[in-house]
Amino acid sequence: MVHEHIEKMPVRRADSHKRDYGRVFVVAGSPGMTGAAFLCSQGALLSGSGLVTCGIPESLNRIMETKLTEVMTLPLAETGDGSLGLKAKEKILDFSKKCDVIAIGPGLGAGSQTRALVRDLIGSTEQPVVLDADGINALEGELEPLRKRGYRTVITPHPGEMARLMGKDTGEVQSNRTDIAKSVAEVTGTVVCLKGHHTVVADPEGMIYVNETGNSGMATGGTGDVLTGMIASFIGQGVDDFSAAVSAVYLHGLAGDIAAEKKGQFSMIASNVLECISDAFNKAGI
Repeated sequence: MVHEHIEKMPVRRADSHKRDYGRVFVVAGSPGMTGAAFLCSQGALLSGSGLVTCGIPESLNRIMETKLTEVMTLPLAETGDGSLGLKAKEKILDFSKKCDVIAIGPGLGAGSQTRALVRDLIGSTEQPVVLDADGINALEGELEPLRKRGYRTVITPHPGEMARLMGKDTGEVQSNRTDIAKSVAEVTGTVVCLKGHHTVVADPEGMIYVNETGNSGMATGGTGDVLTGMIASFIGQGVDDFSAAVSAVYLHGLAGDIAAEKKGQFSMIASNVLECISDAFNKAGI
């Protein structure tokens, strides 16, 4: 099944240019969490995106300009604790109009203003959104904002984030992974990517994909941020949301398997997954 989705990846023509492969906007990061913004942005870039911009709290911009070479940065208004706040909304919305997809959430933090910003962005932007991590946590206990959004959306929760979103226990989510992913997709109209061992991807029409690539070495901070960037990249390149999520999950796990062969499962880190994305593309024949 996975190969029919991977085959939807665009053919890279000899006479193409960077704008042919999508413009991704990553809204991420907070003090102590610049790595999440970096990993998500690099995941998008290494998955074929022509242009990637990382929107970051303004006090962290110099750090990110050092960490990111090919990714552009956009300094945004922040709160007193250095996280993104409501004053950043107008600039984010204005810039997002130039982009094909927005990834929101990695390392954003859980402050009240940041949560309010996320909720406003979900309700305001018409561009496709990939919502992850603190972006999902901002909706704790509420599915309605996703249902009311009315535009293309992919959510990528791990079991704990899904439990918080639904007001359930993590154990209940883990014992009913496929059914819960399918139910949330149908109720919200989003594509759901429930991460973990055998990641489940579900779409609103009832299609289900259960992934078989990946290994326990990927149970380390940052690997989910890489996946978010990959999904956003594929959507930005024109792939439909479900196929983008399925392809990214498969290739992300495959990159993790290749990294484990090189580093071993005990010592591999999220950066190793980034380094092996190109190997995964080659192995999959992309």
